[in-house]
Amino acid sequence: MKTSYAFTILCILLIGFCSYSYGGDDVEHKVNIGLIDDNGSMEGKLVQSCINMALSDFYNLNNSHNRTKIVLHVRDSRGDSLHSIAAAIDLLENVEVEAIIIPEMSNKELFLAMLGDEANVPILSFSSISSIKEHEHPYLIQVGENYDSQFHGVAAFIKSFNWSNFVFLYDDTADARQVQTYIYEIFQENQFSVAYQTAISLTATDDEIINELNKTMVMKSSIILVHLSPSLASRVFTNAKMLGMMSKGYAWIVTSKTMNFLASSVYESMDGVVGFKSYISMSNELQNLNSRWRREYSNFEMRELNVYGLWAYDAAWVVAEAIQGAEIHLSENGVKGLVSKRLDLGKFRVSKSGPSILRQIMSSKYRGLAGELQQKDRKLVHETYEIVNVIGTGEKKVGLWTSAYGLTKEIETIIWPGLSLTAPDGWLVQMSGESFKVGVPANGRFPELVKWYDDEEQSNKVSFKGFCIDIFHAAVDRSRYNNISIEYIPFSNLNGSYNDLVYQTFDAAVGDITILSNRSDYVDFTVPFTEFGLGVVVKLDDNDPWFFLKPLNANLWITSACFFLLTGFIVWLIEHRINEEFQGPPARQIGTLLWFAVSTLVYAHRENLRSNISRFVVGLWLFVVLILTSSYTANLSSLLTVEQIKLTKSDYIGYSANSPVRGIIRNNLNFEDNRLKPFPSPEKYDKALRKGSREDGVGAIIDEMPYIKIFVARYPHDYAMIKSSITTSGFGFAFQKGSPLVPEISRAITELREEGKIEELEKKWFKSQPSMLSQDDSEPPKFNTLSVDNFFGLFLISGIANFIAILILVVFFVRERLSSNYYIFRMLGRGNLIFTLRYLARVMRNILDAR
Repeated sequence: MKTSYAFTILCILLIGFCSYSYGGDDVEHKVNIGLIDDNGSMEGKLVQSCINMALSDFYNLNNSHNRTKIVLHVRDSRGDSLHSIAAAIDLLENVEVEAIIIPEMSNKELFLAMLGDEANVPILSFSSISSIKEHEHPYLIQVGENYDSQFHGVAAFIKSFNWSNFVFLYDDTADARQVQTYIYEIFQENQFSVAYQTAISLTATDDEIINELNKTMVMKSSIILVHLSPSLASRVFTNAKMLGMMSKGYAWIVTSKTMNFLASSVYESMDGVVGFKSYISMSNELQNLNSRWRREYSNFEMRELNVYGLWAYDAAWVVAEAIQGAEIHLSENGVKGLVSKRLDLGKFRVSKSGPSILRQIMSSKYRGLAGELQQKDRKLVHETYEIVNVIGTGEKKVGLWTSAYGLTKEIETIIWPGLSLTAPDGWLVQMSGESFKVGVPANGRFPELVKWYDDEEQSNKVSFKGFCIDIFHAAVDRSRYNNISIEYIPFSNLNGSYNDLVYQTFDAAVGDITILSNRSDYVDFTVPFTEFGLGVVVKLDDNDPWFFLKPLNANLWITSACFFLLTGFIVWLIEHRINEEFQGPPARQIGTLLWFAVSTLVYAHRENLRSNISRFVVGLWLFVVLILTSSYTANLSSLLTVEQIKLTKSDYIGYSANSPVRGIIRNNLNFEDNRLKPFPSPEKYDKALRKGSREDGVGAIIDEMPYIKIFVARYPHDYAMIKSSITTSGFGFAFQKGSPLVPEISRAITELREEGKIEELEKKWFKSQPSMLSQDDSEPPKFNTLSVDNFFGLFLISGIANFIAILILVVFFVRERLSSNYYIFRMLGRGNLIFTLRYLARVMRNILDAR
């Protein structure tokens, strides 16, 4: 009996020893994590329930080899930033948590991120806080969606429909305004223009919302991008439908900030809206979780988990996996690794396990219920979005966006507002009952371009006419917007510049408006309908009585006269022995010689030539005369058309007082400011040019080519353009950024130019005006006085011909005399110079005395 009792005690001791020796590692140790949320909100209750379900599922699945147990400590933020900060300090100091989950975290609560950095405790948030840069807060981890990726998707969607202009609506909160920084960078990368943006307060009344929506309609952009909280977005759509903004011609694009949490009851006001939603792939696990959640939390109005709850579930699972994989050192007292650190806010403990947990979280390959989490810039985000089309009270998936693959190849058919199957143009050219407002300069310098007058049919209303107005009407009539009702609004450019006209909120601006780069930042221009650049105009100097002598210089006049006389003399020398018309008294022979020489200038010589030698000389000379007279005529015409002028440093230059050419003249044509004089009208141009620089006038006027050519057409006999420079882009019509009329009107202008319609309008308005659309970039021909050098070859040929003629004549006479006088032959043969000269003189005398 004793033996049996002793054996029993021994077994009990052995069992106890074994339990102590081998069972110590199976003791469950607690690891604390915190949750800071608004417990009074539906979202707060949803997050807490999903985190509890995630931890329960994790330990049911991993209980066999798990030595730690996460304990969730919940703190109520009451929707206030100060309460959130106080709760975080309590969790870090008193509870000694290893991680904190804060679903909603605004920029005001970034102090929490600093606390996490100091304590080495990871803080997980579902908010996308734009002000956080990579490595700025290493222990702050954003879990959920990536706005940066989403807005790249929105930009790709907008670009797929060739829209470039839209209205942007966002919350009037510090967080939403902060988001704009990188959103606008994405817009600029894609060359988008925001026609209008407005921040709507979360507490805005319906009247305030309607007022903002009316402002968007004034901008005429029909593409509206919405980045609002669900509660505010629902009110915006309700009022938009009441204002008729959910009709055909509009396109509404909604980000996931709205679509992820929008109640289906609002869909009745959103028919035709296209929205981006965080993509959730349906799976058996998700269906099972939804069923279980409905059973366990039947008191919730929601019947299925939304993406917010799934993010909470995935975040809790990631934290549990990280703590399990971090191999936290344990002791009989629980978790080790906490050291004291003094901060101003109180006694703080720094976790030694925090860095290990952080590494485990950032290296997580977990594929959650909401999709695969990807590590990007210290974020665990989902980068796949589905594009849905709201139809009736439901929605239809029409496409996908992923950062890796972009948009799906083809977007399915979208039903746009107003049940339209055709994508909107992106611009409301004319809203119902409203006219298309066109600003026109009312005080133009040249009425040929734009002129306004009182409309006789309608009192208190003005109408416009002119070259620019006719071009605009002709272009609009050829476009597909030819049924718009145009209302011209005069803009006084006496008190305001043409820049002010362009910057006004007209639908378009029409007139003599120069296309400039700084203006293109605010409006879109059509192709130019006039010639490019600047022109220089001067006064023609045609009052000189000796003006006709200018085409040839003095040396050429003298040389030509000498050759006329020489040719006449040689012809007389050859013909007077054999031709009676060149014989007679000396006075008659001299008159015949001079007349023959002059008459060759106009080919009017009437004497018959009998010698072939004289015919050869005259024929060659007439060719020289033809070249001389043709060159003289051409140079005289050039001199009459364009008077060459050389502007010296003492000359003043005039320009328009109300045009942008001053800076262009100074920068491109290198004229200093002290040489420039502004003038307000073409009449002042005329007066200044007639005075000249010496009499307080100017030596030349520089202005844009259309103005210069109209000015020259007014005074065709007094002024001429001597130079042009392509330094401006001509006149164009200005429209609001993104207006669909720009390509339409540009195409119509090109057609009008090709068909010659613009040239017809020029003739109508400018009479003798040369074509303003002549794209000849070369300068007008410069006048150069002709000199002997220009005709040296001709005079050389003529001189050689004359020399040959005289030589042949002399040879004939010498042969005649030598054959009859042997003595003379002997003397010549001996080379007697004196005898030879005397003989040649006698021969010449005989020639002259011959009858």
